[in-house]
Amino acid sequence: MSHAFKRFNFNDSLLEAIKSINFTHPTLVQEKVIPKIQKGENVVAMSETGSGKSHAFLLPIIESIDAGQNSTQSIILAPTRELASQLFQMTNEILEHYREIRTTLFIGGTDFSKDVEKAEKSPQIVIGTPTRIKELMQEGALKIRQSKSIVIDEADLMIDLGFLEDVDILANALQEEAQFLVFSATIPEMLQQFLQKYIGHVETIIIDQPRNKASIEYLLVPVKGDDKMAKVKELTDVITPYIGIIFANSKARADELFDYLRQENLNVGIFHGGLKPRERTKEIKNIRELKYEWVIASDLAARGLDIDGASHVINYDIPRDIEFFTHRVGRVGRGQYEGVAITIYTPDEEGLIDQLEKKGYEFRHEDVKQGELQPVKSRTARVNRKKNQKDIGQDLKHKVRKPKKVKPGYKKKMSRELGELKQKARRQHAKAAKKKK
Repeated sequence: MSHAFKRFNFNDSLLEAIKSINFTHPTLVQEKVIPKIQKGENVVAMSETGSGKSHAFLLPIIESIDAGQNSTQSIILAPTRELASQLFQMTNEILEHYREIRTTLFIGGTDFSKDVEKAEKSPQIVIGTPTRIKELMQEGALKIRQSKSIVIDEADLMIDLGFLEDVDILANALQEEAQFLVFSATIPEMLQQFLQKYIGHVETIIIDQPRNKASIEYLLVPVKGDDKMAKVKELTDVITPYIGIIFANSKARADELFDYLRQENLNVGIFHGGLKPRERTKEIKNIRELKYEWVIASDLAARGLDIDGASHVINYDIPRDIEFFTHRVGRVGRGQYEGVAITIYTPDEEGLIDQLEKKGYEFRHEDVKQGELQPVKSRTARVNRKKNQKDIGQDLKHKVRKPKKVKPGYKKKMSRELGELKQKARRQHAKAAKKKK
């Protein structure tokens, strides 16, 4: 069997598992990370959502497990229940070819006493959220001292959600020689301090994904005034997604848009941190079963929920933290799929668009016309036009003479003359522009 993953000297069982999940070639992060994990080195990697980082650590960890040893050998931490569940699902897909290896999921919102029973059986791979795993360890049910490796996935989100103290307690319970595998979109100061404490200086592997991915169309749609809700409705009327995600900057904004679109009889779901655990579980099930066309979401979904095959993203709000824009649009255009990322903007958000363009994003300007998305003039063309008109006015002012003797109504007369000159100049400008074409 010709297999691009053979370069990592994986055993036949793992190669068969990789083939069964339809992987043909390693991604960039897998190329750089897998050999280091196989050598037992600590790894710190900056990589965006959709880069293939999960399998970059799952594959070498699974191969390293000693199935004959009845103890927990690897701990994989994720900041949300949804991410942990996805990692658990990915792991089980591979373990179809490793029946002797046991893995268990430990997350909040589940029966603690049942988790204690599972933990006492010493699964070789433990996957879960930091708080629940810490509680099981402190209960004495889960013994992690002999673990050979610990994965801290989405580490900066782990900090944002307040889990660093729990991660610190778990890391401190491991042996000094335990391997640390840390994956994060950014490396904030608190994370730097954590890394210094446990692994000292390790060169960060930075996976630079192209900002303007060829598999994604980036569209800008203008909104006059602030009626973004109506614009979202217009867009959903002309787009038929496989499944689409509409991002808002807050739970309140997401709820408000959700209620509006429901009233407009749109088939929508909702996902944000304000939902109760049972509600979140139900929504995830509905999303995965494609019961919705659109999902209204906060930024928790940009990194905390992996919606396979999403075709469209609409930014109802532009995130104030530009990095979250990257996570949002990264929900589409993954693997062999193509996607469309639409950003709605009002005049007061021009500055945020400038920032995105400086980051390397290239947008097409479109709007809904005659029941479909059609190209419109770019925002810079409108700005330049206004500047040109202003310049015309400034240039013509000197041609309107102020009368020596001021009579009543002279200002109106001057204004009228200036207006006539401007109109004449615009006509000449338009004629010249036509000739150039």
